[in-house]
Amino acid sequence: MAIKNDDRLERLLDEAETASLPKKIAIWTSLTGPGWLQGAITLGGGSLAGSLYLGVLMGFGVMWLQPMAMVLGVIMLSAISYIVLSTQRKPFDLIREHVSPALAWAWLFATMLANVVWSLPQYALGTAAVQQNLIPSLGESSYTMPVTISLFVTGYIVVWFYNSGSRGIWIFEWILKILVGIVVLSFFGVVAAMTASDLLPWGKIFAGMIPNPGSLFEPAPSLRGSIDATGSMSSWWNDRISSTQKDVIITAFATAVGINMTFLLPYSMLRKNWKQKHRGLAIYDLGIGLIVPFVAATGCVVIAAASQFHAQPDDVLAKVATGQGKEAADYNRIVDDRLAAEKGDDFVAIKSDPEKLAVARAALPEADRRLAAMLAGRDNLALAKTLQPLVGDRVSQTLFGLGVVGMAVSTIIMLMVINGVAVCEMLGVDSGGMTFRIGALLPAVGMLGPFYWASAAPALATPTSVIAGAVLPIAYLTFLLLMNSKLALGDAMPRGASRWVWNLLMSTATLVAGFGSAWGMIGKTAFGFPIGTAALVVLVTLAIIGIVSFVGKNRMKVASVTE
Repeated sequence: MAIKNDDRLERLLDEAETASLPKKIAIWTSLTGPGWLQGAITLGGGSLAGSLYLGVLMGFGVMWLQPMAMVLGVIMLSAISYIVLSTQRKPFDLIREHVSPALAWAWLFATMLANVVWSLPQYALGTAAVQQNLIPSLGESSYTMPVTISLFVTGYIVVWFYNSGSRGIWIFEWILKILVGIVVLSFFGVVAAMTASDLLPWGKIFAGMIPNPGSLFEPAPSLRGSIDATGSMSSWWNDRISSTQKDVIITAFATAVGINMTFLLPYSMLRKNWKQKHRGLAIYDLGIGLIVPFVAATGCVVIAAASQFHAQPDDVLAKVATGQGKEAADYNRIVDDRLAAEKGDDFVAIKSDPEKLAVARAALPEADRRLAAMLAGRDNLALAKTLQPLVGDRVSQTLFGLGVVGMAVSTIIMLMVINGVAVCEMLGVDSGGMTFRIGALLPAVGMLGPFYWASAAPALATPTSVIAGAVLPIAYLTFLLLMNSKLALGDAMPRGASRWVWNLLMSTATLVAGFGSAWGMIGKTAFGFPIGTAALVVLVTLAIIGIVSFVGKNRMKVASVTE
């Protein structure tokens, strides 16, 4: 079966070489696969939450941010595919042999940690979509466990296909293509509905697509009047919004291309028996399977959230009046922080007395209460209502729910696959059989997400994002070094202008990722420990170890070859 598939692949590639551009695109599109796997990973709970809150907090001003992050990430993924397809070797082995064992193991363990922890919000997201959007009658907590188990079983069955030979891989990839397609079409439907109702300022949207790095460091101009209206507390609000904005930006940037995506791509290509002549197909695959779905889906979410919720407090204040929903909880948290900033130690006594706390919240100036409401997060139930003008309430909830469940399930599947491959690599066995299946089960801890994610997120999300964020630029640096290793790549190492282009693009992506990680880690604490500072130290240490080890290894091997 594998031989027939390989013969067909070679025949189609040869045909594409001499075909017209439309036919070449059609042939390459039919052969795509690993890029769609990457798209299935990145379109998950983190992407939805990051895009949603990015629109709520910053409006249309940073429409350029996530596409830029994705382009930089795809530059590195393209480089990874070039290296792996040129050498036909697993990257873990390449890194250990030609760069540094420390970097190889850091890459692997950071991937596994991210897989396990970030499975929690996927189950929480998927369960909420089923209970809120698709089948509201299951909203009672007694149905949460059956829904969660159903998500796990669905994901694990699909993972089993991936491990059942070439036919299983084909089925697996088509399932993911369908899921990603549902996600994109669902969120595209949101924007289409709002466009049909003449609710979108397309001039501002297109203006927001022009990169403006200065907008990352200051609150959105549309919030300036509301901040100034708070009077003596305006500086506190300015700092609070800037700090929150930084976390949202880092989340949105980090969910474009994560550490686990750099791990999966090379293994998925080797598993499909792609070789050096498939390097052009690999780059096209990343474009059609990763860039297009990600930019379309996240862009639509930002547009919908910005148009409906940015600088708009009324929907949150209505929820606060009833005391229900994520919006009310976020609002109360922000208001309490504002009261603590004003009253200092006296707020401890106020917070311990529910009646006094309610009075203090109500007595807060209206400008502060309205600004707090503008900053509150929204959930997928609120965002789904943007479809109502086109298809009505029930259909809007169903369409949006399908998109969200597609996000959650596709990401659950890919986290299982990545963890199975990582465990096999850690134990030095082929990525198949029982070892793969057991390794794929580890992210099932995410089934606790619907029950504990809200309380676990502050404890787990910060250290995990800091660790993964610290290692991502190190992974980028690792592959930048490999791209310049004659011993690793041999005659396939880029030369002349090609080498300059690769180094310029990869260096830019590495520097931007390094800046983003360092910026996001500054000031981060967990359990009272300055984990951000510690991670920065680890990042710099790993970078030094990697560069020194790379130079030493390549010098020694060059010397041994010439002796």
